[in-house]
Amino acid sequence: MRRALAFLTSIGSAAPPNGGTLLWFPAAGFLIGLIVGTTWWGAAQIWPPVVAAAVALTIDLAVTGVLHFDGLVDTADGLLPPVSRERRLEIMADPRAGAFGVVVAASLLLLRWSALASSTPEPLVLAGLWCASRSVASGSILAVPYARPDGLAASFAGETSTQFSRLLALAVVGIVLSVGPASVGAGWLGLIACAGCFAGGLGVITWAQDRLGGFTGDVLGAAIVVGETAGLLLLAVR
Repeated sequence: MRRALAFLTSIGSAAPPNGGTLLWFPAAGFLIGLIVGTTWWGAAQIWPPVVAAAVALTIDLAVTGVLHFDGLVDTADGLLPPVSRERRLEIMADPRAGAFGVVVAASLLLLRWSALASSTPEPLVLAGLWCASRSVASGSILAVPYARPDGLAASFAGETSTQFSRLLALAVVGIVLSVGPASVGAGWLGLIACAGCFAGGLGVITWAQDRLGGFTGDVLGAAIVVGETAGLLLLAVR
């Protein structure tokens, strides 16, 4: 758990990931979502919904160290322009933010804020959604090729013979820790929001596999943000 939190958040000291870290991604996501959701609920007791939503988003960015949004910016800059695969990877490795990334990140922040401001604060729903988004990221590491010759994927390497069992364990843990709390917090709407989160994250992974031949760390961050945003938008449906 400590390694998963060190990799996904700014909490605690740095700890290099290993083959077993992935199994803790869903639990780490649940904890992050619970922190953000509890902050959202608490802020709503003091401030109007629009302010409470802004406070919750600020806490999310602080806890995650803006890691996932940084990945979203790089992924948008790399996947949206009509360039070659090699050029896409070069763009994504560039620390500078381009127009595509800035516009996409600003749009998703606005959507997340609007969705939270329009919904009833439910900490368990956010815990479920944040768990679902990290479950997609961890499952993708096991099921999808890495787009670069070396780097992030090597950190999570495990025995090939255990790949299927690890993926199955991730699926079970991710579904239980996401669907269960979300349904308790918002009933059928929570289940629909979770489904949207899984679909949004998988959509980004599929798109990246088509354009890059696999995933990168930036793509995982983008999948997390897009998945959560899709879930929040469904949660705000009237």
